[in-house]
Formats: sequence, C-alpha cells, structure tokens
Amino acid sequence: MITIFKERKVVSRLLAVLLSALLTVPLLSSCGGGSRNASVPPPVDDTVGRTVSDRSTQPEVKKGLSGGQKVAILAGAAALYYLYNQHKNAPQEGAQGKYYLSKNGRVYYRDAEHRAHWVTPPSEGIRVPESEAQQYQQFQGYNGRSTGRDLSNLTSSAAPAL
Repeated sequence: MITIFKERKVVSRLLAVLLSALLTVPLLSSCGGGSRNASVPPPVDDTVGRTVSDRSTQPEVKKGLSGGQKVAILAGAAALYYLYNQHKNAPQEGAQGKYYLSKNGRVYYRDAEHRAHWVTPPSEGIRVPESEAQQYQQFQGYNGRSTGRDLSNLTSSAAPAL
C-alpha cells in the first residue's frame, strides 16, 4: 500500500516538472530570436512637414511659356507616379536614388540603413512639358484635377516588402 502511494507521488512530480518545462518554452524561445525583424527597420513617415522637391529631374521652364512650349502641372497621384517613373531605375539609394511603388499605392525610397521613407509630392506641383505629361492625364492631380485614378491599383514587381 505504501509503494503504490510512493509511485503516484513520483509520477505526479514528473508530470509537474514536464508541464513546467513546457510552459517555459514559449518564454525562452521569444527571448532569443529577433533576427527576422531586426534586419530591416520600420518605415519612416516623412510626410509630416516635409516634401520631396525633385528639382534635378524637372526641366527648366521659363515663366512666360514662350516658344510654343506648353506645360502641365502634376500634383497628387500624377506627381507621385511621375516621380516614381523618374527614379524607378536609379542605381543608388536615398532620396535621389531608386523609388518603389508599394501595394497600397504609395511611393517610397530606402535610405542607406534600408529604412523606407514615404515620398510626398511638392504642394505647388511639378511643372512638366505637356508632351511628357500626357501619360499622367488619367491620374488625380493632373492640371489641378481632383478626379481620376490613384496609385492603389498599380503594382510593381520590383518593390521589396515593407
């Protein structure tokens, strides 16, 4: 009778140790990893108070529209898509480097630390020769229009995950 009681006591202790070990496994496994998410920092939203003014790729246009050169103003989605197309094949990184189109219809670039920075078009718009701007006519912001397509249904296969 005493041996049966002792046998149950040993089994219950072993079961308690086993359950305790199982409960500590998730705690210990969550402490060590981190290499998955540590390689790429979270995106930075630079849209508050800052805009990307891409004067280096804009053609110089005289204010008087002389010589028969017509200009279109691209703002909003049209300006973002213009900036994306100007920078999508750039070899370097950063604000003047390669731009990517996200799945949610926003344009971003990556800095030297591989952080994503959202691109905001200049509030005054981008002046583009009308012949070059024709391809952006269907987008919101073309010559001050508030109607048209946005960039949410465009996809880019070259865009890395955010």
